[in-house]
Amino acid sequence: MQLNHITTPFGRRTMTYAMLADQMTAAEIDDDASVDKWKIYQALCEARPRLGITDRALAVLSALISFYPKAELAAGDSLIVFPSNAQLSRRANGMAEQTIRRHLTVLVSAGLLTRKDSANGKRFARRSRAGEIDEAFGFSLKPLLARAEEIKRLASEVEAERLHMRRMKERLTICRRDAIKLIETALEEGAAGDWLSFQEEYRAIFANYPRKPSLEVVIAALDEIEFLRKNILNQLETQIKATKPSGNAPENERHKQNSNPDSLIESELRLKEKRGENPEPLDPNHVEPAVKEIKSASPGMGQGGNAGQSRLQGESPSGFGQKPFPLGMVLSACREICDYGPGGAITNWRDLMGAAVVVRSMLGVSPSAYEEACAIFGPENAATIIACILERAGHINSAGGYLRDLTSRAERGEFSLGPMLMAQIRANGSGERRAG
Repeated sequence: MQLNHITTPFGRRTMTYAMLADQMTAAEIDDDASVDKWKIYQALCEARPRLGITDRALAVLSALISFYPKAELAAGDSLIVFPSNAQLSRRANGMAEQTIRRHLTVLVSAGLLTRKDSANGKRFARRSRAGEIDEAFGFSLKPLLARAEEIKRLASEVEAERLHMRRMKERLTICRRDAIKLIETALEEGAAGDWLSFQEEYRAIFANYPRKPSLEVVIAALDEIEFLRKNILNQLETQIKATKPSGNAPENERHKQNSNPDSLIESELRLKEKRGENPEPLDPNHVEPAVKEIKSASPGMGQGGNAGQSRLQGESPSGFGQKPFPLGMVLSACREICDYGPGGAITNWRDLMGAAVVVRSMLGVSPSAYEEACAIFGPENAATIIACILERAGHINSAGGYLRDLTSRAERGEFSLGPMLMAQIRANGSGERRAG
């Protein structure tokens, strides 16, 4: 250890044990040690919260470093800078000299600078005849070089804490959004449960949440809101399971139908067998009148097509028990729904109904509105209506309200799906003729 580098401050400034320890540490630098002065300054800016220094003190340190002529702080150099307070003030954006002196004291107390005072306390350098500096008095930057590894480690820890804090805040934001929106959904849909108490619990969690919370406060709030979110999801899952329709088996059986319209006859025979009725023997040459007329229908039908459509379906006036239209006819009328099928295609009713669920959510139709439509029209026809709504989505302000209105009209016997589907087929046909 080179103890000849140990000096005491000038005038009334006292020597402390910490200042002595800092000078001894600076004297123990390896001869080949060096560091880029601006990189260590950047690390120091990151580690500032751990070192207990202010940004104003760092501004003064930056001005001091700028007076050192070399890019690197090396152990073989004196590392003494000796600007006057007036020069420091100019490089510190006009900071008052009294303020500069105060922050220089802070930097010395933090162990980032050491003083090498002259006999009269002035800062200057003696030069040789060749113009080289023989001896300088001012502030030594050796503590920065001596504590370079410590400063870099502290900067890495502060950066890791900042990253962890940001991730915790992001998780907290997502959980808060999920909790409040799930509560709002449950209230809007009229789900059973004490959702107002969940709302009050949410407010209680963030009642005393500070504007600039610490990491501990964020983690505590995150634990509470995640627990609340889990309880809300459990409650909603119970509600959804309880309100599922009991007719899953017949619906799954419908899903197995293909796009062949003649398969409707076989489906009806199977339904009759289940009900205990004696089905009539299947005539291979027999075709239902509705299927005959649907097959003969084309996009270029005359004006009488609409009026005869409800008759050819065999629908009941109230809308209950409507037979699904042939899948090929539905896809001819509603082409955009195919993009939402598996692999961008629809090959059977199962694919169409799955695509309708996706489109229903995309259009903003509530699950309750769609379930009511399925109960009135049947799953296949409800999916067909969703496909028709998708075709005209740009002309419909509220798809959910439109679907509820169609369902209500069907219950009163004022709506039939046939004219809607045929109008869409004609629209597609006229669009093709104009495009050609």
